Amino acid sequence: RGLPRLLSTLLVLCLLGGTAAAFAVTERLKLVPSPIVAPKVTKAFSPVCDCATAEARIRFGLRDADRLTVTIIDEDSNPVRTIADAESLPAGPVAFVWDGRGAPQGVYRARVHLADARRTIDIPNEMRLDTTPPELSVESIAPRVFSPDGDGHADFARVRFRLSERARVILSAGGVDVVKSTPRARGEGKIEWFGRGAEVGPQSLEVVAYDLAGNRSTEVDALVRLRFIELIRVRIVVPPGVRFGAVVSTDAERYRWKLGARTGSSRARTLALLSPALPGRYTLTVAYRGHRDAIPVFVRTP
Repeated sequence: RGLPRLLSTLLVLCLLGGTAAAFAVTERLKLVPSPIVAPKVTKAFSPVCDCATAEARIRFGLRDADRLTVTIIDEDSNPVRTIADAESLPAGPVAFVWDGRGAPQGVYRARVHLADARRTIDIPNEMRLDTTPPELSVESIAPRVFSPDGDGHADFARVRFRLSERARVILSAGGVDVVKSTPRARGEGKIEWFGRGAEVGPQSLEVVAYDLAGNRSTEVDALVRLRFIELIRVRIVVPPGVRFGAVVSTDAERYRWKLGARTGSSRARTLALLSPALPGRYTLTVAYRGHRDAIPVFVRTP
């Protein structure tokens, strides 16, 4: 009876001693500063995007000089590729690059082995390899005719869209990027263009989205018109002394008009005028707040 009890007691004491030793080692390791500091990685990248995020960059500070082996591991901690093999590096900032080519889409991390420190550290920061372009659908562009004059009426063209994933939307006019959104979440969104710097007339728009990895969606093209005040016809031919109409396109509440020596103001979208009594060539001008348009009016005897 005494022998089994003695053996059991010894076994318990050994287990307690091992546990205490392991606890002491663990606590000591907690107090030892990590050999790498401030790790930063590219959160999302695409090897096929031909952009700034075509590669994943891994950066961190090396506390002491060491020989580093850096391995890319997948979500199951399986090695995928070694991007540095026993590379001797001094203390200070270090950086590595992984192009991701040949690897499937997914989430990856970097594993760093320090030969001299005899430590292996899995950097927790994730890198997402993504080669699928985002899907962008434009729900509406309105108004198609706008005037950025600050009067609160049709001051901008608004583009409403829907995204399949988090992405940045860019609106271009005439091949020049004019509006860039911040990265937006999946779902509906909108951007607005006030036409700053653009000339009066038709504007060719292109809307495209870039996801966080840099993949580009299929572009959506549209046509809008920037105008302040316009006479729809390019010229008018009328007999002398008759009433005629000129269609005015504007969202101004009131505008000034001039025909020959006569002037006035109106808010009508079809301006009703009396042609001059004498035949000849006259100019019809409409204007408001520094914006104007003019067309010739030919008065001819039938």
